[in-house]
Amino acid sequence: MGEIEDVVLRCTGSAAVSVRALGGGDAGDSRSVRLADGREVFVKTNPDGMPGAVAAEAASLAWLAEPEVVPVPAVLGSTERHLVTEHLGSGPPSAAAAEELGRGLARLHATGASAHGAPPPGGPTDAWIGLAPMRNEPCPDWPEFYADQRVRPYLRRAVDAGLLGGEAAALVDRVCERLPELEGADEPPSRLHGDLWAGNVHWDGRDTWLIDPAGHGGHRETDLAMLALFGCPHLDRVLAAYEEVRPLAEGWRARVGVHQLFPLLVHAVLFGGGYARQAVAAAREALG
Repeated sequence: MGEIEDVVLRCTGSAAVSVRALGGGDAGDSRSVRLADGREVFVKTNPDGMPGAVAAEAASLAWLAEPEVVPVPAVLGSTERHLVTEHLGSGPPSAAAAEELGRGLARLHATGASAHGAPPPGGPTDAWIGLAPMRNEPCPDWPEFYADQRVRPYLRRAVDAGLLGGEAAALVDRVCERLPELEGADEPPSRLHGDLWAGNVHWDGRDTWLIDPAGHGGHRETDLAMLALFGCPHLDRVLAAYEEVRPLAEGWRARVGVHQLFPLLVHAVLFGGGYARQAVAAAREALG
């Protein structure tokens, strides 16, 4: 019996009949497994050297699985490197599903978190966003959390890698210093997906699902800024429906660059200097 077959049997209680490799995903290999009892499950295998990644994702999925919000795949079991969930079908994006995504995200964010930076219950403090380490430690306010646990750690890595020079680094650091005034409305911490780029919104032809979360407590505009970063189908419909349920604070569009700064710095460190230039542009936009 192979490793995947053994994991699936232990997690589901049913033997694997067939295993099919799936494409996509930077943070691990994925497979669709047909079981002897007729079910089809999804198995994600993380690379070595990512301690706590499976535990963090499983805790995030459980935390996001609130009624009447955006659905997430059910966790069927896990090991240190493997996560087994229900398998999702695929289909084209639709405007109706996008609107329900917006309404569901508004309800999800409103369920709240214990603090900015707080991990999901049972989730590790040292988690991951894709292949990048990401610390989740409760902070008294969002500016401190976002500056110290998100932007500045990756700013230092980008500088050390020669991706950002002194002037550019100073610009990004100025955003961190001014976060209390750039934050907008002082809102309670929201329950965030945490890595909500368009690739982590799964369309099945009827509904949308949230996958591959990096859940934590934070500012709700962060999830929405991530959706806009790499483009999301029917994004205007998503945002309009969101605001029907829970209107965003005045001036939120001007703050998009603030919330995109962290993922752009992460991408710069992982994938190269083009993203560093985008991060500098986002910092300039944030400062006006």
